[in-house]
Amino acid sequence: MSSTETPTRPAAEHWSVPELARRPILLVAAVVGVALLATSWPYGYFGDELYFIAAGTHHPSWAYADQPWLVPLLAAAIDSVFPGSVVALRVPGLILTVLGLVAAAQIAREFGGAGRAQTITAIAYAISPQLLGSGHLLSTATLDVFCWTLIIWLVIRWVRVREDRLLLFAGLITAVDLQVKFLIPFFWVALVAVVLASGPRSLLTRPTLWIGGAVSVVATAPSLIWQVQHGWPQLEMQGAIAEQAALLGGRIGFLPLTVFFAGFLVGAFLLCHGFWKLLRSPELEPYRFIAWTAVVVTVVFIITNGKYYYVAGFYAPLFAASAVHIERGQIARWWRWVPGRVTFGFSAAFSVFLALPIVPAAMVNPNNFVSYASLGWQQTADTVAQAYQGLPPEDQADSAVLTQTFWQASALEVYVREELPPVHSPERGYWYFGPPSANATNIVVVGSDSDFIAEECGQLEELAQVPPEETGINHDVHVWICRDLRVPLPELWDTLRVL
Repeated sequence: MSSTETPTRPAAEHWSVPELARRPILLVAAVVGVALLATSWPYGYFGDELYFIAAGTHHPSWAYADQPWLVPLLAAAIDSVFPGSVVALRVPGLILTVLGLVAAAQIAREFGGAGRAQTITAIAYAISPQLLGSGHLLSTATLDVFCWTLIIWLVIRWVRVREDRLLLFAGLITAVDLQVKFLIPFFWVALVAVVLASGPRSLLTRPTLWIGGAVSVVATAPSLIWQVQHGWPQLEMQGAIAEQAALLGGRIGFLPLTVFFAGFLVGAFLLCHGFWKLLRSPELEPYRFIAWTAVVVTVVFIITNGKYYYVAGFYAPLFAASAVHIERGQIARWWRWVPGRVTFGFSAAFSVFLALPIVPAAMVNPNNFVSYASLGWQQTADTVAQAYQGLPPEDQADSAVLTQTFWQASALEVYVREELPPVHSPERGYWYFGPPSANATNIVVVGSDSDFIAEECGQLEELAQVPPEETGINHDVHVWICRDLRVPLPELWDTLRVL
């Protein structure tokens, strides 16, 4: 590793909105915004989005077992203003994706790239399946990647212009990101270690950097206190995350998936090429620490069985490093013609097909998980409500609803909460919302199987099944009535817990 304390170039420090408006970047941003808006509604809420709405609306808290507070409260606020609007809920993801590609283009500018490099970077960001897919949803990953991109841009810009207020802004964005996910500390710890080893060490002497860090700690204190009071469930979540990562190849699949979801052909090439150039190019030597930081963070997430998209925040600087080299080299003279345009077009079409809901619901399969898990929630809620309303009064008395998954509980609370007794689930964050009352002896059970509670039921009768047609992940959901519960659920709650 090597670095230098000298900025790369004395480029102009400011630009105007009209200057930006003349660039193709805004055209790319507009196309992405239109595409995300046009595909924001066909299938319905994704399971996590229902959880955010239910958690923020009915269970507001400073933190949750699986995340801090910001996204659930944002989802609840949007749903209170635009009740039941899938489109409104997804507008923040659209906006952040558009702003993220603009920030990515500015990283290329900081690296010395002119209009073509900035445009290539923006397009690569726009057609990355991971970034485009996360922009389709309101998710913690969408906000997290945007924050990482902004922070990296601010750090890179500081290296070039040495304006200390940029580090303060980076600290403030870090404070916001810590209310979304607890991943950004891995970036900062890795960055500090790399900078200590290779420079620019003057970065660590700037008071604004540490002021921003202090603000982040203070802002995150309520969430950390909640985690301490509840036994740090966020740390326990690592086991569940590792199981999910294992389905995608685990440690072995981490790097291939990182490269693949950067973008088929274009994104994958720019990612690998940009990483190499950031390490080897003399012009980019002042920013080499970003590449080594990416290495350290990637290794940590591989060791800890993290998910591949945890490092998606590094896509933008690596795309930009490659684009700047392409712009400067001979390849730029031919890449803009047929080979380049066909490759970009094919990559864009592939990403749209992979990341956005453009096929009929009947054709969606489990391999397209986001779409598959966005189908059937209204049907599930209606089926449960109808089954409960059809019960005789003696079964409705002293009753509660227990769902197998937290997504099912969320759907019931979002769609039919007023038509049901209290809804509970032993999975994930819902376990921390508490068990049913000890007086609840008749339990309406919802799930794909009833094994998790069947042994405790004196009598278990199936009431209904969700229609299997076009209901995606809910195609095999059933509703049972559990009568004569042998042990009150509060006494069983610890044994039912599933993260």
